[in-house]
Amino acid sequence: MSQGFAAGLAGRIEAVIDGVGRLTLYLTLVMITLVALNVLLRYAFSFGSVWAQELEWHLLAAVILLGMGYALQRGDNVRVDVFYADFGPRAKFVVNLVSGVLLLLIALLFIKLSLAYVGAAYSIGETSADPGGIPFRWAIKGLIPVGFGLLALHALASLCRLVLAERARQEAARV
Repeated sequence: MSQGFAAGLAGRIEAVIDGVGRLTLYLTLVMITLVALNVLLRYAFSFGSVWAQELEWHLLAAVILLGMGYALQRGDNVRVDVFYADFGPRAKFVVNLVSGVLLLLIALLFIKLSLAYVGAAYSIGETSADPGGIPFRWAIKGLIPVGFGLLALHALASLCRLVLAERARQEAARV
């Protein structure tokens, strides 16, 4: 794979993840507004809706699943760098390479495992078990492979960037 192709691929993947991440930010605002409204209606007017409560959970699931790759891309994840900080460039490359490959494999495994789960929910037209709940529960389950697909794409882009940076570091060391 040429360096230009790898950099272009990584850039396109990162742009897609960035766009989905921005959408996720708006979903978060919708979810916060819905929670506030539900609390106000429940405690001020003694009015509650199963549908609205379930929608909170569905939006939370969408925010998490669609935001995983975005959070990792931006470095907003929690890292424990106790040992890593003292590693040399080559050791850091190996750690990042192994963790990137593991992330990619785990994301692909989740996609594979979730497809049958989503397919089964879709085939029976799964809806909420609660009266007044949200129909189309299979739709939120459908975000599982989508979210892990975005995570796999992030891992692929990160691996491309990592390999390109390592090549550049090695070339700089030769000069």
